[in-house]
Amino acid sequence: MFKNASDQDGNHHSAGYLREVPWVAIPPVVTAIRVLEKIVPDGGLLFDTAVHAFKNTPAEPAASIRPNSLRGRIEDFATWASNLARCLGRDHESVPADPHGAIGLARFRRTLAWHIACRPGGLVALAIQYGHMRTAMSAGYAARGRDGIHELLDIETARATADTLTTLHDDLTHGVGISGPAARRAIHAAAQAPTFAGSIRTHRQARDILGNPALTVYDNPRSLLMCVYNRDRALCHRLAATDAPRLDRCQPSCANIARTDHHAAGLLAHAEALEKQSVSEVLPGPLTDRLARRAGQLRELADRHEHDRIHHQEPNA
Repeated sequence: MFKNASDQDGNHHSAGYLREVPWVAIPPVVTAIRVLEKIVPDGGLLFDTAVHAFKNTPAEPAASIRPNSLRGRIEDFATWASNLARCLGRDHESVPADPHGAIGLARFRRTLAWHIACRPGGLVALAIQYGHMRTAMSAGYAARGRDGIHELLDIETARATADTLTTLHDDLTHGVGISGPAARRAIHAAAQAPTFAGSIRTHRQARDILGNPALTVYDNPRSLLMCVYNRDRALCHRLAATDAPRLDRCQPSCANIARTDHHAAGLLAHAEALEKQSVSEVLPGPLTDRLARRAGQLRELADRHEHDRIHHQEPNA
C-alpha cells in the first residue's frame, strides 16, 4: 500500500509497504490481478505504462496509466464485449447502455462498496480489512471528497445493517426463536427495523444508523451468530474498547452474542460435516480427535440454543 505509508520517523515512504492483512476480494478480481502480475515485469505496477501503453505513445518511466486513459479503455472493452456477445448469438450477455453515462473509475467505488458490505460475509471482510465496522476513515483510507469511498462504504454498511435487522424482524415475526445473552437486545433492535428500511440514501442517514448504539446488530455467518454490540461487554477488544466490533475475533463466551434457529441449524450442519471427516481413515488420529471434539462443541451450542431460545411476542392491543 502507498497511502499513509511512512517510515519510523513519520516521513512518507514512496515505495509503499505490504499490508499486514491482505485485501479480501471476489474470485474474478483475484484472477484478474494474477493475470496482470504475469503480464508486467517483476516489481512493476499492475497498470504500468511501460507495458500497457499503446504503440506510438511515449511511456512515462515508473508510472501507471492515467485515469482518462483507463476510462476510455473501459468503454472500449464494454463495446468489444457487447459486439462479441452479439456475434455469438448471446445478446443477453451484452453490456447494456448505462442511463447515467460512461462507466468511469469513480463509478467502481459503488461496486467496491457493495461487494464489501453487502455480499455474504461482507461485513466480516470489512472488519478484517479496515479494522472496524464503521468506515468513517478520517485517519485512514479514502479520499476526503464528499463522494469518497468511505462515505459509500458507510452507506452500504448501514444498508447491510438495516437488511440484517429487517431479516431478523421478519424471522421473529414468523416464529423463529432466538437465544443468547444479547437475545432481548436483538429483539428490541429488530423492532425498529420497519422505521428505516429502504430509507438510507445519504451519508447523514447512514451515520445516524451506524451511530445509534441500539441498532448495532451484525450477522456473522462465519461464526454462526449475531453480534449485538456493546463495547463495554465486548471480548473482541483485549486492550481498548472501540465503537465497533471485530467480527473476525468473535468469542463464544461474549455477552454480545445472539443466535437464531437458523444459526443453530448451521451449527448442526457444520457439526455433522466435521463428524463425517473425523471417521476418515485417511486423516491422522490427532486431527480426527480434534474434528470430533469441535463437532461436539458445536452440538453443545445448538443444544443450548434449543434449551434457552425465546420467541418475540407482539404487545397486546
